[in-house]
Amino acid sequence: MRRTFFAAIASLVVVHPGGLRPPVAQGADAPKKPNIVFILADDLGWKDVAYQGSDFHETPNLDALAKQGMVFSNAYAGAGNCAPSRACLLSGQYTSRHHVFAVGDTNRGPKNLMRLIPIPNKSGLPPAQVTMAEALKDAGYKTGIFGKWHLGGKDGAAPSTQGFDTVFDSRLPNPNAKRDEPTDPKGAYSLTKAACEFIEANKDKPFFVYLPHHAIHSALEARPESFKKFQAKNAGTQHKNALYAACLYDLDDAVGVLLRKLDELKLADNTLVVFTSDNGGTQQSSQEPLRGNKGCYYEGGVREPFVARWPGVIKPGTTSAVPIINIDLFPTFLAAVGADVPKGKILDGESLVPLFKGEKSLKRDAIFWHFPGYLDDPVIRGRDPVFRTRPVSVIREGDWKLHLYHEEWQLDGGKNKLATNKAAELYNLADDIGERKDLSLKNVAKRDELLGDLLKWIEVTKAPVPTEKNPDYKPDAAPPKKK
Repeated sequence: MRRTFFAAIASLVVVHPGGLRPPVAQGADAPKKPNIVFILADDLGWKDVAYQGSDFHETPNLDALAKQGMVFSNAYAGAGNCAPSRACLLSGQYTSRHHVFAVGDTNRGPKNLMRLIPIPNKSGLPPAQVTMAEALKDAGYKTGIFGKWHLGGKDGAAPSTQGFDTVFDSRLPNPNAKRDEPTDPKGAYSLTKAACEFIEANKDKPFFVYLPHHAIHSALEARPESFKKFQAKNAGTQHKNALYAACLYDLDDAVGVLLRKLDELKLADNTLVVFTSDNGGTQQSSQEPLRGNKGCYYEGGVREPFVARWPGVIKPGTTSAVPIINIDLFPTFLAAVGADVPKGKILDGESLVPLFKGEKSLKRDAIFWHFPGYLDDPVIRGRDPVFRTRPVSVIREGDWKLHLYHEEWQLDGGKNKLATNKAAELYNLADDIGERKDLSLKNVAKRDELLGDLLKWIEVTKAPVPTEKNPDYKPDAAPPKKK
């Protein structure tokens, strides 16, 4: 069997995330544990930030952070939209384990066009699910969340019960509602102010700041002066939405406020800062050459900007092309602080600390996604004219990426009919980052290799796969009118 399968099996074994623990100095000479600041944008696409090549957007603080740290060019969210991605990063597990697959339901869209009955969705992480905040708190860290939780509901729990000492969100109860707050668009500055106050109050002890912004999720907001700045700017060839650019500019400015606070308190040298996004951009901002956008599992839906800065560990101005995914953050943070995995906890990710230190690879061969339901509204250059995605499982292994669509797999002959049923799509991202050339019928050996690894992963993680036909499937019926 190939190493990928053994890597999946190995995820069931609970070990120290950084390998064997090095000797720890004791007493007054013991080094202070590093602080961790984790900044998460909402709906920010891979091509949106200026350092990724946007010809209209301006992100000077993120650009500076990128020069001071390491940029990951093949970084991914654990899911194609908000809640499941956040469940992945906070639990350190794939959706196949925690079953937060979507925001709300997994049957979003016209029921008469769904061929399978989707797997039910969980609204959030239950109290029994140990989060990265709980693990860091147990390691002696003061913990705070400043912004979007999005994992409550009947199945979930409040962040105060899942490891966070301090909880603050200035945008409740309706974070996405348009508000007349010209000095605090999307709450970016009030969230940052609260985070800075928490940092100052805990500057003499190790702390973990989780700052999940509401920007740049709709409804878009910006400071009037920022909006005027981009209204007066010539449109780029890819980006031209002045309000979108202004909202991002203000988010970037708020990031700068926090980074300057670390400098002011002389904490920057002992702080690991990570910035990324929860899922791909919306149709308000082109992600070309990537295919698709938020809600799908083509690159535009899951590939993210990702920067890490850790002075003394990460060499400034470096890059890594190793594929990583947000479930890696849990074991990364534990390894960074020298903490053990909580007893009985399964972590599907792998510590990124070796990459921070200049290594060129990780132990695993592949990363995975699993979505056993339906999300309405098609994406840019999507496979489907109705849904952002139908039930699908995905594997990326090296430069290769395979999508397995469960409707065709379950109902149209499975592996025996791959030549005609279109259940599988195969892409070589090194040559085709835009996923335009399906090679599933041209490179059958590679297709079957990845398919075998994906099916083994589904088995190992007990990923629930929809198999039951939808009795209400009536493709010729008139679709219901949108309300």
